[in-house]
Amino acid sequence: MKVHLSRPDLTDREITAVIEVVQSPVLALGPNLTRFESAVASYVGVRHAVAVNSGTSGLHLLIRAFGIGDGDEVITTPFSFIASSNCILYERAKPVCVDIELDTANINADLIEDAITPRTKAILPVDAFGQPAKLDIIKEIAERHGLKVIEDSCESLGSEYKGVKCGNGAYADGAVFAFYPNKQITTGEGGMVVTDDPEIARLCRSMANQGRGESGLWLSHERLGFNYRMDEMSAALGWAQMQRIEEIIEKRQRVADMYYKRLSSISGVWLPKVAPEVTKMSWFVYVIRVGVDEPNHKRQMEIRNHVMKVLTENGVGCRPYFTPIHLQPFYRQMFGFKEGDFPVTEFAGRTSIAIPFHNNLTCEEVEYVAQVLEEGLRTA
Repeated sequence: MKVHLSRPDLTDREITAVIEVVQSPVLALGPNLTRFESAVASYVGVRHAVAVNSGTSGLHLLIRAFGIGDGDEVITTPFSFIASSNCILYERAKPVCVDIELDTANINADLIEDAITPRTKAILPVDAFGQPAKLDIIKEIAERHGLKVIEDSCESLGSEYKGVKCGNGAYADGAVFAFYPNKQITTGEGGMVVTDDPEIARLCRSMANQGRGESGLWLSHERLGFNYRMDEMSAALGWAQMQRIEEIIEKRQRVADMYYKRLSSISGVWLPKVAPEVTKMSWFVYVIRVGVDEPNHKRQMEIRNHVMKVLTENGVGCRPYFTPIHLQPFYRQMFGFKEGDFPVTEFAGRTSIAIPFHNNLTCEEVEYVAQVLEEGLRTA
């Protein structure tokens, strides 16, 4: 059996929406862009949304819009997709990492204040795997120290923390969603900046469109900008997906429930834990840990790699999620990071595996994944 790691969930609604754009004369900067932005803003509960060509672009725009630059510091997590730190480097600022919580894999809010210096300008938490970070505590810390909060919600569209949706202005000065094909909704490639601040929205919209201002003159550029625009086909696809967002979240919860029921009895498998403050979980991926009871770091990695090898050889898609950012070659070279700097992050990096997860995964596929996983653990 072949079980894919991820697959988008597209229906006739999405196909029709894209075809209508292709058959029209407007392929960029058209009505679909506006209605997709409005749909996301309304859903999240913010005043402004700016569609862009990737979540990475959105994070970069917020860093610039908040005036973060040379020599500034942004506190963030080393357990994430690399874009959450790279976007800080784009503006010659410095990502300052603090370790993560063991259970949620999110930034450990208790460690943030000790990392604040006179150069700190913002905190950039990441909602790992769809689970919100401790956003209220992070916001309180930021307010005490006069810092901005930039929420990387690229993996958490639809999740709620204490009844408030991720990306909402209650906890963040600005946030970003991403719509790669493995996300809750997809535009192929794409992202969305959301904020309640009209000036930040104005700056992001301008910079995403080559720095053009609001004068309406096509070749009038008021500031340095980028080609971070989202096209009409992508926006139409995103708008159609947003009409099904609750259905999609329910489907993903069904798959997560199937996994929990089947895998909870397998010895040696650590299942994801949802914090009690998370009142709604919008699953991005399903990440398990193996080898967690082994005290030897090398042995932990051996078990994880062997299990992944067995899964792959038997047609089961899997990936290590994540390789710690601070141990990536570029970050080691630039900042002198080394093993042992962030022990919880490194433990998660040695033991975590993303297993197949998408809206339409079947009971039979879940059972097959479980059987192959058991074989991998038995022979590790």
